[in-house]
Parts: sequence; C-alpha cells; structure tokens
Amino acid sequence: MKKVDLMIFDFDGTIADTGADLASSVNHTLAAMRLAPRPDKEILGFVGDGIRKLLERSLGEQAAGRLDEALAVFSVHYEKHLLDRTVCCPHIEEVLKFFNHKMKVILTNKRLSMAVSIARGLHIDRYFMEIVGADSLPCMKPDPRVIDYLLEKYNVAPAKAVMIGDGVNDITVAKNAGILSCAYLNGLGNRETLLQMDADYYCEDLLDIHGLFQ
Repeated sequence: MKKVDLMIFDFDGTIADTGADLASSVNHTLAAMRLAPRPDKEILGFVGDGIRKLLERSLGEQAAGRLDEALAVFSVHYEKHLLDRTVCCPHIEEVLKFFNHKMKVILTNKRLSMAVSIARGLHIDRYFMEIVGADSLPCMKPDPRVIDYLLEKYNVAPAKAVMIGDGVNDITVAKNAGILSCAYLNGLGNRETLLQMDADYYCEDLLDIHGLFQ
C-alpha cells in the first residue's frame, strides 16, 4: 500500500452520480431552444470539461452560435434540479469515512456553487477540507497549476498526493503535475479510454481504494 497525505477526488462520476440530472437539464435546454434532444448516454460522454464544453458539444454544429443562450437556460434549470436524482456514487461515503484521518479535497471542473450545493445536499461536504471548482482558480483540470495550488496550500510533496477520478482529465492532470493517479472505471468516464491511459492505480469499485492507500 502507498502512503499518501492528500487525497484529491473528482466530483461528477466519482463522488456523486450526477448523470441523470445533467442529461435532464441539457435536454431541457435543447427543448427550450427548439432543438432535438440527445440520448442520455451521448450527453454523459460530453461531461468532464465543464458546463461550457458540455453544452457546446450538446449543441453541436446546429446551434454553434447560441452557446450563451444555452448556458443561461441550462444554469437556471440545473440549479433548481441538481439534486432531483443525484445520489452518492456506490460506497464513496464508506471510503470517505475510512480515510477520515486524511486530508481530502474535491477538484472538479463543475462550477463551485453547483458542486457545493450537491455536496451539502448529499451531506458529504464535511469530509473535505476544500472544494475547488471550475471558477475557483484561473485554470482548471488538466492544467497542473490546480494541483500545484493544492500541494502548496497543504504543504504536501507530489509523491504523497493522489488524484482519484473517473475521467481523462483526472489522470492527465495527475500526470502533468507529477502526483499519483487512480482511475475509477465505473463512473461517467469511458472505461476503455481510461484503461489506455496507464494510470498508477485502477479500481473497479471505490472500496478498492481501501487496499491501495494508507
């Protein structure tokens, strides 16, 4: 087992299963703009680079010039419905309790206010020192400066920090910053893509993390 001092968790698909509410709000946005809906699975394939990219991809070529309109519609709807069907990912609360003695932060490309609302609504915010969102710093994943900020703030050496997430950006930012990476294969991210990324650790079930770090 590897000893770590700081555990950095992704949010969507790792901490919280937000997929249903994200897809619902995207399709509400498309309907409001008189555009054709998309299958939930397709929308969830667009998640990971923040709301702007999510909507840009969902709009596609058909409405490329209407991104600001989409952002406005989506934001109002999602803020009202972000806890309709969102739940904790399987076993994540057991993992957070198990590592209660460790410094833990959330690092997400979701807007901070939305991540905080969900974390509070699911009663898991108490497990974390801090939540860093897309708008918390001048950059976001996979820019290594977001990790550098955390390492400096919490006085942790790169070799003693791990990024745990289900997305390409989570593994990429860890590699870019020289910290450990742990890919969760059953979140929102593409499993096959993650397997090709040569993460330091892989887990099928979040409970596997118990046996990887100490």
